[in-house]
Amino acid sequence: MTEQHGAADELRVLQRVVMPVDRDLDVLKLYIEGEIVRGAEAVAEERAAVDPADAASAVTAESARAGRRSVVVPVGQRVSFATYFNAFPASYWRRWTNIQEVVLRIRVRGQATVIVYRTSSKGHIQRVDSLKVDSDTSHEQTLRLSLEPFIDGGWYWLDIIAGERTAVLERADWCADAGTTKQGRVSLGITTYNRPSFCVDQLIALSEAPDVLEIVDEILVVDQGSQRIEHHENFPRAAAALGDRLRVIDQANLGGSGGFARAMDETVRAGRSDYVLLLDDDVVTETEGILRAVTFGDYARTPTIVGGHMFNLFVRSQLHAYGETIERYRWWWNEAPHTWREHDFAEEEKSLLETTWMHRRVDVDYNGWWMCLIPVDVVNKVGLSMPMFIKWDDAEYCVRAQKAGFPTVSLPGVAAWHVPWQDKDDGIDWQAYFHERNRLVTALLHSPYERGGNLVKESYIISVKHALAMQYSTAELMLSAIEDVLTGPAHMHAEIATKVSEVRALRAGFSDARNRGDVDEFPRVHQSRPPRRGRNPKPPRGRVKVIKSALAGTLKQMRAVDREALQHPQAAVPHIDRHWGLLSQFDSALVSSADGANVAWYQRDPARFKQIMARTTRLHARLSREWPRLSRDYRAAQDELVSPEAWRATFGSAGPAT
Repeated sequence: MTEQHGAADELRVLQRVVMPVDRDLDVLKLYIEGEIVRGAEAVAEERAAVDPADAASAVTAESARAGRRSVVVPVGQRVSFATYFNAFPASYWRRWTNIQEVVLRIRVRGQATVIVYRTSSKGHIQRVDSLKVDSDTSHEQTLRLSLEPFIDGGWYWLDIIAGERTAVLERADWCADAGTTKQGRVSLGITTYNRPSFCVDQLIALSEAPDVLEIVDEILVVDQGSQRIEHHENFPRAAAALGDRLRVIDQANLGGSGGFARAMDETVRAGRSDYVLLLDDDVVTETEGILRAVTFGDYARTPTIVGGHMFNLFVRSQLHAYGETIERYRWWWNEAPHTWREHDFAEEEKSLLETTWMHRRVDVDYNGWWMCLIPVDVVNKVGLSMPMFIKWDDAEYCVRAQKAGFPTVSLPGVAAWHVPWQDKDDGIDWQAYFHERNRLVTALLHSPYERGGNLVKESYIISVKHALAMQYSTAELMLSAIEDVLTGPAHMHAEIATKVSEVRALRAGFSDARNRGDVDEFPRVHQSRPPRRGRNPKPPRGRVKVIKSALAGTLKQMRAVDREALQHPQAAVPHIDRHWGLLSQFDSALVSSADGANVAWYQRDPARFKQIMARTTRLHARLSREWPRLSRDYRAAQDELVSPEAWRATFGSAGPAT
């Protein structure tokens, strides 16, 4: 490694050191380690970065102060940038780009020691180099750092220690030689459905990130709801700030896949952008991630899908998943090997440096479309989204692209905050239809196993569990999905605009789907007979007990329902205990929703159970028998299903939102 001066004109910024836009202390651990305060002094320091005469020598608090790009470190204090948003994920750049070295460019004043560290894929820390600054005026230096030892994993980062005078980091950038790599441009595609407040807030946040807007050609908002974003009180402010960059498209509700397909198609047709960045309407985005994703795409060896991680919107220091893969034999989502969900950086011993597994590079199969950058070259070669309405469209797209030679990278430091899955009931509500159908269709298109591996068997077991749990609406929706899959691929475009209303209407006829906001809207909980030996039912634990519960639940279906259970629920079951093995022990129960806002009255129906068992056995047997033919049919139809021409016909026939 060597030090250089004055090479700024030859460098391109890959990743800037930044601090959070707002003053939310919950997210500080994602940006910096140390005692940090946000306040009026931060504004002064941002000005001082431009005018060194306006120095921070008057700062006397014992905590560092931070602006968006600058950090003031008081006498004798130390701060570290070994954090999610500010450490440099060297192994990802080593693996997926042609960059051989990264250049740390820093501008500092005051009395400071800057130390650069790196980790190995095992999480072992090594001190790489350091430099000292003792100057009342801005002092810029660059350090060249090799990416050679990062094949399997590892990060770079810097620490700053103030000496006998305050140290001010005015800015720090991780750079690379510009070479012939051109600056890519991007269009943002936001699909929204009746979330005008979230969506408008996101537009305002984008308008307040001028560095990001410099590379944005257009912000496409595909509005598919009845609560129009133009009617929101803050929309004029967002529209005025974004000007010609903002375009709102009024479209019938074609789900996330229809909205994102429209954004892809509009971007390609405009012919200006190199990328389309897909964003959910209900996310809060770290806007710096847009710059990082585009830059990573610019340097990638081959056109690459660059995904952002998802943080928990309610616990903002919690990372939902670090990387996601598909278990091919089951054909089901899962976290990538050697990673763990719901990692909270704010907890003790969960910082980046103390999280050993996070230093190993994680390769993924797909990235969710809460934040995902797709090169236009990829869209041109593999097509638009599969017409799935919602669920599995993002996974299917990335698997399809992977088969065509275009990888997906979930890049650390690129992220958005989103409502977490544990607070949703989408696995049992009306979305159960799309979970089942689209999982089957994706497997028919891409599974390498004969008859989908274990998928058909697992689908059958899941449908039986729902029936045992008195979740008859969910089981019926699964069976409806299988019936549609068996009709062949033509139904997907033909029904995308109408299927959701059919699904909702079907589900509305079941007691387990009738939610109420107050427990007192139902009869009081009462059992005619007390629990045997005073032991209240519990969810089964362990393989043997689970099997016994399945057998006991099935035998129970042969008996008549306790008449009193139809007048009074026998139990109130919290969502956390909503296990089929527990619910199968009752004739009726009040069951709360994942978000804690509603309750439904589940009621056992032996006739319905027998009907579901007969249908699910027949349909799964047929699905397994016809799998080879169906797989050929869906694969033959793939190019047509994802073609711009097919989608434009669907856009035209569906019309605007109603």
